[in-house]
Amino acid sequence: MQRITLVFASTAMSLLLAACGGGGSDSLGTSNPNDNSGQTEPPTWTFNQFSPSSQFINYCAAPRTGTDPYNNDQPYPDRAGTAMHEKMWLRSFTNETYLWYDEVEDNDPTQFDTVIDYFDQLKTNQKTANGNDKDRFHYYESYEDFQKEAQSGVTTGYGIRWAVISSAPPRNFTVAEVEPDSPAAEAGIMRGDKVLSIDGIDFVSGSNITVLNAGLAPAQSEPHDFVFEDTDGNEKSVTLTSDEINISAVKNAQIINYGGKRVGYVQFNQFIPTAQTNLIKAFSDFVTSDPVDELVLDMRYNGGGRVVIAAQLGYMIAGNNSLNKTFSFSTLNDKRTAEEERTEFEPRVINWAENKFTSTNLPTVSLPRVYILTTRGTASASENVINGLRGIDVEVFLIGSTTQGKPYGFVPAQNCGTVYYTIQFGSENAKGFGDYADGFTPSGASSNGEIGLSSQVPGCIVADDFSEPLGSQNEDLLAAALTHIDTGRCPESIQLAPAAFPQHEVQGEPVTLPLHPMRNHAILLKPEEP
Repeated sequence: MQRITLVFASTAMSLLLAACGGGGSDSLGTSNPNDNSGQTEPPTWTFNQFSPSSQFINYCAAPRTGTDPYNNDQPYPDRAGTAMHEKMWLRSFTNETYLWYDEVEDNDPTQFDTVIDYFDQLKTNQKTANGNDKDRFHYYESYEDFQKEAQSGVTTGYGIRWAVISSAPPRNFTVAEVEPDSPAAEAGIMRGDKVLSIDGIDFVSGSNITVLNAGLAPAQSEPHDFVFEDTDGNEKSVTLTSDEINISAVKNAQIINYGGKRVGYVQFNQFIPTAQTNLIKAFSDFVTSDPVDELVLDMRYNGGGRVVIAAQLGYMIAGNNSLNKTFSFSTLNDKRTAEEERTEFEPRVINWAENKFTSTNLPTVSLPRVYILTTRGTASASENVINGLRGIDVEVFLIGSTTQGKPYGFVPAQNCGTVYYTIQFGSENAKGFGDYADGFTPSGASSNGEIGLSSQVPGCIVADDFSEPLGSQNEDLLAAALTHIDTGRCPESIQLAPAAFPQHEVQGEPVTLPLHPMRNHAILLKPEEP
């Protein structure tokens, strides 16, 4: 059985066929001393002795100069330091905040060539019950890339979301989605198109990995020649030039009349501040003078984002029955239990320009159930929505395949121009359930055990086959949801969906392709109270 994951090619996510990694930078989740002095003498490492991370923060091997355009043109906090300062900050910060700090080996930082090499191994090596890495989410990216996507939903690429069906020969990268007004959209690339070649190199079985990777993860304004095969078997040759892409977090909102019911449908791709306006519009339309009877929330490609936006979405679904109830509870390591906090379902609109809650309430469909379309691309804050709703006994029906499995999150932390993502909290619902490290799985017509206390969720297992546009009633996942709404049963003939996170052998080495971090995590950054 072929296995599928979804990735969005960008310079922040170096999508590699022979290996995978990324680059990074930011100033979030950390504090810095008030002095501006430098330290050019490297600190020393002593096994299992940890100084406070504040002693090392912002001492940089290559300090930035000038002002920060993302922070009111304030001067960068960087001071002259060494690579060892940066490594020692990572080491102490991990020991202080990492959820599984006691599972991290204290290896000598001097034995690692670069700061990133050292960061890569500052994580647990434990496995989940299904044999997946417990921490598949250790990541970093540049400060600029973080700010562009976290705040504005901007990334660099062609505007293609890839379905990686096979990264080993015979390779199969299929277009799952194309962003409107992107280079790919303007070139006529469609959902379901498969890559045949990049810059003259056979993509399916070619061995020039360097050229193929360069085409998949282009730098800004970089042209590459592609040959695609469409769903009818026709070839099309295009030159795609990478650009800054504005990600459409909310798409295809509509009301479908089906089986005598009004069904609201909306595709939601990312929990970012810019999503709020269009989510409000969609749900406002769903509660007009003729409100919807059912709701289908398409989060098959939603890898996460801000927890507070997930709490808003939970309220827009459940309504006043969710008020003052726990949406999620963040669990921290045993050094930080006093900092653990509860997030309630959030009814308020947020003024993101001022990072404050307002007194205006969000629209809500106030339904006792919701249908959620899922794949392995459904992760983190999306899974928070599933878990949070089930924690207050809202019926959730999953249509699609097993979600990624990420009951964890972090506050992005920056040092010396790099944003680091290291797991800092676990997530539980109002019933104390957070055991879904291998994902939520559609399991048929009824739950196994009490609602909200299992990773087995009622629903239908259906493959994402890319044969129809998203939002079409003929598209398999949406069609299955409509069938279940109408009949209470899954379609009689359905395909088995992919059941595992992909791992392939490429040139003798196993490779797991990462999702872009901003679609692959939950972030605890809350607006200020009014």
